[in-house]
Amino acid sequence: MKNVAIIDFKMGNLFSVNQACVNVGLKPTITSDREIINNADALILPGVGSFGEAMKNLHELDIVETIKENIASSKPFLGICLGFQLLFSESEEFGNTKGLDIFKGRVKKFNYKNKGYSKTKIPQIGWNNILPYDNKKWNNSFLSGIRFSEYMYFIHSFFVECNELNIILTTTEYEGFEYCSSIESKNLFASQFHPEKSAVEGLKIYYNFAKIINVRD
Repeated sequence: MKNVAIIDFKMGNLFSVNQACVNVGLKPTITSDREIINNADALILPGVGSFGEAMKNLHELDIVETIKENIASSKPFLGICLGFQLLFSESEEFGNTKGLDIFKGRVKKFNYKNKGYSKTKIPQIGWNNILPYDNKKWNNSFLSGIRFSEYMYFIHSFFVECNELNIILTTTEYEGFEYCSSIESKNLFASQFHPEKSAVEGLKIYYNFAKIINVRD
């Protein structure tokens, strides 16, 4: 069984992620210990809540550079919801906060005041479909085995404006606005939606993650 470190920075849906890993035959450990993270076969960065508080916690736990170094090593990595957003340069939530800056982009709040969407519900909570940004990427990605336009579970008020178009895997439309809902780069997959809360189809992403971890040997 492959060891997966689920990074605990006190802001995550850790136990549902832990159970998803168990369901696909992985051996998860919820941790913020640098040694355990470095020795794991793969990493997951889940999270819900404020971007600024998350970065504060990561710095206080002294694991920012650890996360960056492990991603740079091409170790299999999942980023989920807030863990997806943290991979980017900065967020405008409660002022500007610097992120991990693995990828270039900015986290912004849904805002439809200038588009006539005065009744837009924020946060977006519930099921929405994921659309392929590039059809050719889909079948050889973390989404292998999942149908185009499949529905996944979302809960968020902010979205990622991704500047690196080559890493965008899917987009999603909410109230007439299309945004990046997942990315893939080498052995890294990160999504605004929650695979572990997206029933059977979401669990397929964890199966694909497990396959990548096993192949890496």
